[in-house]
Amino acid sequence: MAELQLTQKDVAKVLNIAQSTANQKINNIRPMDLDEAEKICDLLKIKPTEFEIYFFYKESCVMQQNKEA
Repeated sequence: MAELQLTQKDVAKVLNIAQSTANQKINNIRPMDLDEAEKICDLLKIKPTEFEIYFFYKESCVMQQNKEA
């Protein structure tokens, strides 16, 4: 985000949610749905072939499982 000079406020605006909610989604505290992930990819210019790297990497899945336990 910093490389594109974007803030959490910019993400919140694109997702039409509060900045605090955007912060929680970015930091993997609240779940993000596929539509939100796709909007963030568009905003951050993430290629479709790189989608899984940002949203489905192993450490993220493990972190989410530990939070649910």
